[in-house]
Amino acid sequence: MLHQLSPPFHLLHLSFTAIFLISIILPAALPAADERYIKCGNSFKCGDMQNLSYPFWGDPQPFYCGLPEFKLECQSGFPVIQIFSERFRVLKINHEDHILRLARLDLNNSTCPSRFMNTTISYLFSYRPNFGNLTMFYGCSSVSPALSSNKFSCHKNDTSIETGYFTIGSIPSNANFGNCNVSITVPVLQTAVKDLEDNITSLNQVLDDGFEVNWVIDQTACSECAASAGRCGYNSSYYEPICFCPDHPYLMRCPVPSDTIDHGSKSDIGNQILIAASMFGVCSILVIAVVVCYSKRKTILNTSIGCWKKKTNIQNVEAFLEKCGSLAPKSYSYSDVKKITCSFKDKLGEGGYGSVYKGKLRDGRLVAVKVLNKSKGNGEEFVNEVASISRTSHVNIVTLLGFCFEGSKRALIYEFMPNGSLEKYIYDENQFKKIPSLGWERIYQIAIGIAQGLEYLHRGCNTQILHLDIKPQNILLDQDFCPKISDFGLAKLCPRKESTMSMLGARGTVGYVAPEVFSRNFGVVSHKSDVYSYGMMILEMVGGRKNIDTRFGCTSETYFPHWIYKRLELEEDLKLQWNMNKAEEEVARKMILVGLWCIQTDPGNRPSMNRVVDMLEGNQEALQIPPKPFPSSPVRTPAGRPRNILSQYVPR
Repeated sequence: MLHQLSPPFHLLHLSFTAIFLISIILPAALPAADERYIKCGNSFKCGDMQNLSYPFWGDPQPFYCGLPEFKLECQSGFPVIQIFSERFRVLKINHEDHILRLARLDLNNSTCPSRFMNTTISYLFSYRPNFGNLTMFYGCSSVSPALSSNKFSCHKNDTSIETGYFTIGSIPSNANFGNCNVSITVPVLQTAVKDLEDNITSLNQVLDDGFEVNWVIDQTACSECAASAGRCGYNSSYYEPICFCPDHPYLMRCPVPSDTIDHGSKSDIGNQILIAASMFGVCSILVIAVVVCYSKRKTILNTSIGCWKKKTNIQNVEAFLEKCGSLAPKSYSYSDVKKITCSFKDKLGEGGYGSVYKGKLRDGRLVAVKVLNKSKGNGEEFVNEVASISRTSHVNIVTLLGFCFEGSKRALIYEFMPNGSLEKYIYDENQFKKIPSLGWERIYQIAIGIAQGLEYLHRGCNTQILHLDIKPQNILLDQDFCPKISDFGLAKLCPRKESTMSMLGARGTVGYVAPEVFSRNFGVVSHKSDVYSYGMMILEMVGGRKNIDTRFGCTSETYFPHWIYKRLELEEDLKLQWNMNKAEEEVARKMILVGLWCIQTDPGNRPSMNRVVDMLEGNQEALQIPPKPFPSSPVRTPAGRPRNILSQYVPR
């Protein structure tokens, strides 16, 4: 009997572990000034430029004191910033009006660039109204006599190696540049251009004077932080601004004075003492309880564990419903679901999750009832969908009217979408007829509506929601073809201070899933993962075909984003599957540019969804061609399937 009551050694070890943990909690609670708050409070300088600060950062400031795209390197007394692969001298910074004066570094006191590439800027910057274009042509054997006065020499290592000519603004229609080898276009100041036309200044000086841009970032968080005596910073792991305060970082602003470090620290210590005492008491009771129960028969313990496992899913749902209170969706019994669907008479569709049936509520409203497969026994996707969509209320998010959770029976009841999913309007396996029937204006409005729905999920809810399965099949269209995002089975609820997710397994639909979902080598899963999926989808909307299309065989046309990017890069006709007028071509081009920005391999280079909305609703001419968003098109087998999940991201 005494042997039965003797606790095993690991239980005694547990009590000593608890005492050890308590002994280290109190020292850890002692207050200390946050190092990031101190370092980000110091501005830095380069040459004559003083008081450089957020969003800029650079030596000796650490990386978390500014936005990653705004790193400044001090070279020869001038700050240098890199935008994409191009480096620029920073000639002037106006923090108040968010103005940067930039000049290409490779054209510093030279007309011979290191690379014959047009100047491009990212979506974080926009040209000021006072800029004009200057185009330089190199290696010309002959040009129009009218441009003979615009002649220059390209020097390298004090040797004239090229004869060139330049034009200002648009290229004259009568100009003959057919015999020139290459050209580049550089933005310049209009005032400098006028001086050049009046022979007051030189071409070199115009290039050295540079051009001006505004940096376009949301300053709300930083303004709130600065107003609370905090110091603006950036969490590079979560891709969002952060506010460094004397005690520790906060999402938006430092606490009010009554909650500052002096008072807060004492409160924290008291709390830690209370927690430590509680832990000791709980651990002691736990050890005693386990020792007493250890002599009981094993079958009783196993039975208890089995019952607990069976109740876990029900308890999860019940706990969620309790949190929702009066806002919880209506609960239906399984017999109610059978009545609503007339015993599952009218099937609308079927997928890996289960089947969808058409139904009617007692008040006459038509509904779509999604009945989940019994195989999804853990209930995770069911709870995900109910929990996430119940927090939403937006014109571009499908409305959940009720659900059924009865034993192994699970169903979700949604508003009915008479026009079905977007998929059937994008492409047809045998012929390309769908897009023109909807009209380009409607397709364009559908793209904007989806973007606004995602923007709401990312920023409009109290809890950020990552959908993680955006694709045409999950976009439903109502009677007016208003798009509504559906199927939140893979969605993740993400507190605003934690805008990235840790995922144990990659899930989603290949072809739409962002590379970081498969491999953390590409970054972390965040709202930018939804941006990638959205970009792939609108490229399909424009192309009228799947991005990865086996009907073209093993050619470059298999991967539509690769094919369309090449045509944009070479300024060739888009050659889509249907005839379009000029206005429709502009809409298509705008959607393509936005899509290519969204599918950048590096999540940090993708725009946020609110920026996507701005890009879609803005002027197409203001959109720059993005960097090539992928190293190569997917490597494919003769059967037309990717060799591996990451093949489309691996250089060939």
